[in-house]
Amino acid sequence: MTSERNVLGGELEACGTDPLTGFYRDGCCNTGPEDIGNHTVCAVVTNEFLSHQQEAGNDLSTPRPEFGFSGLTAGDRWCVCASRWLEAYENGAAPPVVLAATHESALEVIDLEKLREHAVDVPADPSALT
Repeated sequence: MTSERNVLGGELEACGTDPLTGFYRDGCCNTGPEDIGNHTVCAVVTNEFLSHQQEAGNDLSTPRPEFGFSGLTAGDRWCVCASRWLEAYENGAAPPVVLAATHESALEVIDLEKLREHAVDVPADPSALT
């Protein structure tokens, strides 16, 4: 388990393991001094976001086997750079976000309300939604 915190103040949850995400490729959007890109936003990537990123020079779709990267497709959960997510938000292409798996340091770049607008978290007890 991790002692890292998410944007809601709780324990940071895993973002994705297929493909294995995170700056440290541990499935979590952990960060540290080596992570100059601040890969802290757990996004559920969409075709619109992938296209936007490719146009911005950040190709996340093309496999890069030399880096052990198979390329992303819509629906994959991936730790994206906070600044890249914000850029997509400002251009109307922000993907959904899993708040419980988004590292608290993302708040240094993005207001929580912007993240909440795109939240797709499901509560532990979905019956509370009815």
